[in-house]
Amino acid sequence: MLDIRRIREEPDQIRARLAVRGNPALIPAIDRVVELDEQRRGLVAEVDDLRARRNEVSPRVGELKREGRDDEAAGIILQMRELGDRLQERESALTAVEAELETALQELPNTPAEDVPAGGEDDAVLVREWGEEPPSAQRRPHWELGEALGILDLPRGARITGSGFPVYKGLGARLERALVNFMVDLHSDHHGYTEIWPPLLVNSASAYGTGHLPKFGDDMYHAVEDDLYLVPTAELPLTNLHAGEILGPEDLPIRYTAYTPCFRREAGAHGKDTRGLLRLHQFDKVEVMRFERPEASDAALDEMTGHAEAVLQALGLRYRVLLLAGGDLGFANARTYDLEAWAPAVGRWLEVSSCSTYFDYQARRANIRYRPEPRAKPEYVHTLNGSGLGIARTLVALLETYQRPDGSVQVPEVLADYVGTDRIR
Repeated sequence: MLDIRRIREEPDQIRARLAVRGNPALIPAIDRVVELDEQRRGLVAEVDDLRARRNEVSPRVGELKREGRDDEAAGIILQMRELGDRLQERESALTAVEAELETALQELPNTPAEDVPAGGEDDAVLVREWGEEPPSAQRRPHWELGEALGILDLPRGARITGSGFPVYKGLGARLERALVNFMVDLHSDHHGYTEIWPPLLVNSASAYGTGHLPKFGDDMYHAVEDDLYLVPTAELPLTNLHAGEILGPEDLPIRYTAYTPCFRREAGAHGKDTRGLLRLHQFDKVEVMRFERPEASDAALDEMTGHAEAVLQALGLRYRVLLLAGGDLGFANARTYDLEAWAPAVGRWLEVSSCSTYFDYQARRANIRYRPEPRAKPEYVHTLNGSGLGIARTLVALLETYQRPDGSVQVPEVLADYVGTDRIR
């Protein structure tokens, strides 16, 4: 959530940064927040004044009665009733304005960082590329290759649940598990993250804290009877590990990594990228999450992005890093780097990681603060998270990159011990 004081003091700057998102409706939304904030402050002043007058005059009634001046006391009581009615009306108006202001703030996305360009999906800035184009050869797309090798069974997954719920078999299941274990081990043993095994269901407060509610409830699987949501990403439980807490100056930075299955309804994406493992409703992902002091968060994002890149480099996969434009940013995101791996058989770059900083936006919603020094006034932390990596599309790039003319797939050296073989045939 945006800081109302920042909106009050820098409305033009807020408007300018939100304009980068390319949504014209955000400008009048900011204007409405400014208007409601002015109304709220005016009502607060009125209510405080009425309460002060009531507190000042009330003791006078008893004094007058003790002095036998009942007529004067009766007049003051009448005035107090009128004042009380006015106070009740103003308090009700204040409650209504505060509720409307809270809703208006909830619906405002985060402001893009200063270096985020305007534009949409096609306006991302190429930051760097790594790796070479795999040697040219007749390549089969991963869904054909996986079926031929007996490691993917997409029809049976669709029969069990529906499209977008794959079944991995034999060495396919082992390769999926190997990728998870390799990534978690790399992040926890070499990158300094503490491994977490979180719940796969979160409550609505947790989904609100990360910015997934109320705007994006339709994209999550909702257990209505219990009002719990299947996690679309481990970002939700990891961020909320410290919801409502005040961290000490010695606690930061905090680094977590977690593997979870992820569940997304992909509302609005029906019929898009339906072949193979390109777009799924259930997929595995290893997440990295950080809580940082504000002054350290920019460097932390660069470092975290490098940790995700280290996975791709260890796997020997060609990839590129993109800085997303404002119109392609997530609702709560201030800056995002997408990592895209090259899938040579489908001839496409596939997003395998998004590494993002949220500044204090999520921390305000989840009320996560820290003390810069002992006994100092608490301030909001900065939160960051990234995929380290998404498994399904990484597996796609791996199968299509490492397939051999005889139909087998070479297993990257770093995975061979995890898989138990250096070749899938």
